[in-house]
Amino acid sequence: MSPQSPLLLLLCVSLLPHLFPALPFEQRGFWDFAMDNFDSSDITMMMRDEEEGSAIEEIPAPGPSMCPFGCQCRLRVVQCSDLGLTEVPKNIPSDTKFLDLQNNRIRELKEDDFKGLTHLYGLSLRNNQISKVHPRTFAPLKQMQKLYFSKNLLTTIPKNLPTSLVELRIHENRIKKVAAGAFSGLTNMNCIEMGANPIHNSGFEPGAFKGLKLNYLRVSEAKLTGVPKDLPESLTELHLDHNQIQAVELEDLKRYKHLYRLGLGFNHIRNMEKGSLSYLTMLRELHLDNNRLSKVPRGLPEMKFLQVVYLHSNHIDQVGIDDFCPRGFGMKRTFYNGISLFGNPVNYWEVQPATFRCVSDRLAIQFGNYKK
Repeated sequence: MSPQSPLLLLLCVSLLPHLFPALPFEQRGFWDFAMDNFDSSDITMMMRDEEEGSAIEEIPAPGPSMCPFGCQCRLRVVQCSDLGLTEVPKNIPSDTKFLDLQNNRIRELKEDDFKGLTHLYGLSLRNNQISKVHPRTFAPLKQMQKLYFSKNLLTTIPKNLPTSLVELRIHENRIKKVAAGAFSGLTNMNCIEMGANPIHNSGFEPGAFKGLKLNYLRVSEAKLTGVPKDLPESLTELHLDHNQIQAVELEDLKRYKHLYRLGLGFNHIRNMEKGSLSYLTMLRELHLDNNRLSKVPRGLPEMKFLQVVYLHSNHIDQVGIDDFCPRGFGMKRTFYNGISLFGNPVNYWEVQPATFRCVSDRLAIQFGNYKK
């Protein structure tokens, strides 16, 4: 391949849509609540009743007595954000589905704060100053599925979370320890976002995630020095970016055989032990960017479904002809549609074209832009 060849210098952002590690969920409006587990027909029906009226039952428009002072109440959504509240307001309508309390100054959740809200589906407490939660605060919330608790002052996981909970966002608190049984009874839980907490590997007690069948877990921007070994086996997405992980050892990933996306970007990884990736037979996407790797990790050619590999901003100075693709035919079931190698001291013109024989399009390969 000649130095003048432009083929490997082209950036194809459209073919590599997730160039950077997954970011923490950032709720900007209350309707950002994902309603994947909520019957959308309920919302449609509520909107129809609000706008056209119902032939079966008349739902009166919320009056002042039905809505806390300063809040807005419509379609069973109560928005009380950005009001400078120091406590949960009273007189919240009992049929409320969504309650927005983000961006206030609430410091404590008391026992009766949510009394009577048996229909509540989603609760946002993001960006308050909450450090204390009464053990029975969530007792009335028998149907709640989504709880957004990010950007508070919690030091532990709140006790007695609703057993109906599906999604917990507790990013950016002060949690240093996850005790055994912290999520006990939460058999419906699917997603936990708990990045940006000062938690070390030792902060996860044995059995901390016992009983959970999570699909998504994010523990980024923490104090981890290795891949945690006692996370739920059911995980399909695991994000551990922006930690202090220095190596991936042989059996670190043995437990997580169902992963299709693994985020290890922005760590201090110098070595991926041979065979450490062999357990991830279903993996589609691997983030290893912004680490200290000096070579392409071994085992990529044997990963039959791997489609996207991020290796940019490492110390890789050479790429072998068999680093990505297996020899022969019929071994790899899916072609790569994205390989990023920019920001490495590798001379792209020294890489053999056959190195990328199992890539769907040469435009999907990213080289160049290396600065010493």
